Amino acid sequence: NVDVAFEFLEVGATIPIGYQKIPLHLIFDVKMDFTRKARLVAGGHMTDTPSAITYSSVVSRDSVRIALMIAALNDLDILAADIGNAYLNAETREKVYTIAGPEFGSREGQVVIIRRALYGLKSSGAAWRAHLAESLHILDCTSSLADPDVWMRPAIKANGEHYYEYVLVYVDDILAISADPQDTMNSLAKLYRLKDAPSKPSKYLGADFIEHYYPDAPTKRVWGMSSYQFVKEAIRVVELELDKVGKRLATKASIPMHTDYRPELDVTPLLNAQQANYYQELIGILRWAVELGRIDIHTQVAMLSSYLVQPRVGHLDAVFRIFAYLKAHDRSKLVFDPSTPTIDERRFTTYSWQDFYRDAKEAIPPNMPEPRGRAAEIHCFVDADHAGDRVTRRSHTGILIFINRAPIIWYSKKQNTVETSTFGSEFIAMKTAVELLEALRYKLRMFGIPIEGAANVYCDNASVVNNTTKPESTLKKKHNAIAYHRVREAVAAGTVRIAWEDGNTNLADLLTKNVNRDKLTFCCRCIFA
Repeated sequence: NVDVAFEFLEVGATIPIGYQKIPLHLIFDVKMDFTRKARLVAGGHMTDTPSAITYSSVVSRDSVRIALMIAALNDLDILAADIGNAYLNAETREKVYTIAGPEFGSREGQVVIIRRALYGLKSSGAAWRAHLAESLHILDCTSSLADPDVWMRPAIKANGEHYYEYVLVYVDDILAISADPQDTMNSLAKLYRLKDAPSKPSKYLGADFIEHYYPDAPTKRVWGMSSYQFVKEAIRVVELELDKVGKRLATKASIPMHTDYRPELDVTPLLNAQQANYYQELIGILRWAVELGRIDIHTQVAMLSSYLVQPRVGHLDAVFRIFAYLKAHDRSKLVFDPSTPTIDERRFTTYSWQDFYRDAKEAIPPNMPEPRGRAAEIHCFVDADHAGDRVTRRSHTGILIFINRAPIIWYSKKQNTVETSTFGSEFIAMKTAVELLEALRYKLRMFGIPIEGAANVYCDNASVVNNTTKPESTLKKKHNAIAYHRVREAVAAGTVRIAWEDGNTNLADLLTKNVNRDKLTFCCRCIFA
């Protein structure tokens, strides 16, 4: 089925001027979801760098989560499909040829001009994306400026309700979201060969997609995402490797990492090169599990990711501890619930900022599409573990953002600077949260999704809340002035509004440090279904 990629010249024919000779070879690969694939790959590493663009984007994971929530919010259906031999639909942008080997049968020895975008060529990804983009333009879809691989088109339901249809693209994996997604898939099927008939998504980028129904609303379908199969296979692979050296995963692991373990203080021997490479592979698997929704291990994975260059025996043991925890808690599922939480408005105070930030107003994209469908609310929990790193004394930021009740963005990262007080570290975390929220609000607007009011932000530091919500509050620590004004201006502009949250119920605490079992259980019950 790859013959379409080749043009065979007659024996003795002259090779066109400007063409480079490259080899072909078969690659046997294991994907992130542990499926196995074999591909005929061109030796693109031997070619000159093409003058044309080689970058090819894919849909971001948070865009997928937003789309799942919007599908439930606007009562839309979802279909998934995989385009067969996707790259072979696009012509290559490079001048390359090869000599047919014995695998070509009677054509062995002939000069073969490569005409299609084979895997391995530097420009193949960009060539395929451009080809698919042209097809989607033909279908009157527009690429969103917030995510070029989210395509949208205005539509009207049978009841007269206006909304947007979406097509999400990850290389050759397609998600169509619409009141009638089959119509979109039928249009694509006329242009490309789909591997299987379009169906409800059951797996996407390694995640299991699940239709979820709440007992109090048995007819209301929402979408859920689980890493169960991915984690199960990852644990199986890890246990096979441990079995080779006579080891096993711990049988009791109620939390991902012992609360008194500090990776930065570990002085166990360094791993050898082979062990370090294995450590890096395991961290890669865990980081993908976090992307697929395992928010409960995000902090521990972020901590251990700091030691990819020189990991120690203790760091590897800590990684195995995380896998033991996943084995004992393997059924955590995110549900993208479109219902809105009940908010006590008395928690938020309103003041006039006219005398302080007279011209403050939220930047509304002038080229955003007309909002359609039902409005969405944004809620954000933010926290920081002051001086959490015992060596560098840098603090750790944790942020968890919901759209309605759907968790969309989770952030756990060491801060770039050392802060001398809890107040400073919390303010830096608040500034980061504001930047993430502004980016999310931009994305929602560019997706044509109406936004209901300012983003609600919950912080457990009373001083930060007072400094950001009361205009007359003055800053005594001048080195925090940038974060101070950045956040206050966002409040004055109506982009965010901030309320105090008890530290015992702040969900972002999970993303800042190793929490005890009780706190972990509470957070997981609030986040997972």
